[in-house]
Amino acid sequence: MATRLFLAEDDLILADALKTSLSQADFQVDCVNDGALALQILLHNDYDVVVLDIGLPNMDGLTVLKSVRQHKPSLPILILTALHGLDERVAGLDAGADDYLAKPFEFAELEARLRALLRRSQILPQSVQQLGSLRLDRAGQRAWCNDTPLDLSARELTVLEILMSNIDRVVTKEQIVAELGNENAEVGLNAIEVYVHRLRKKLDPCGVVIRTIRGLGYLLEKQQPGVQGAAD
Repeated sequence: MATRLFLAEDDLILADALKTSLSQADFQVDCVNDGALALQILLHNDYDVVVLDIGLPNMDGLTVLKSVRQHKPSLPILILTALHGLDERVAGLDAGADDYLAKPFEFAELEARLRALLRRSQILPQSVQQLGSLRLDRAGQRAWCNDTPLDLSARELTVLEILMSNIDRVVTKEQIVAELGNENAEVGLNAIEVYVHRLRKKLDPCGVVIRTIRGLGYLLEKQQPGVQGAAD
């Protein structure tokens, strides 16, 4: 399957040349020349890698980059900058770009950098765990569903971490109470049911389910077609 690449470049001649060369290098390329349009497309479609020019009309590339990063933190993004645009490069990297390339450049270097980004994107950090479309970053204390940040309370995040540490294994309420008790706050079994109930709702779009195993506890696993998790 061809690698899906999104290109945002306002120089029409350069954009056409890049689209042709990238297509010949087995990339499936979608290209736009407008920053606002680029943002809308990136937020509503899935791509494997992005090439983003900083100097886009209607919305500059840095603004596009920052907005995309809030919703798709793991999407590999390479920015294109002016030859002497040191400030642009620094700002772009600070905003979340994975790499940059200064114009003018050789296509061979662009392709090599894109391949490197794609290789790196296949390797999740050790602190990051994934199940279905659910991704948990323990070090960063954040979670995403389909690359959209999840709004979790501190307790909900802790419960999720416990369940993610025991994928396909039953976790008892007592285990969860013990873990939450390390936060120096008293937690009852009824409170655990509330946290799990809230998590179920928030994780519903992620392709995972928290099943209640009667008399034992909870089990986090990938959602099977036609199978629903037990209610609280």
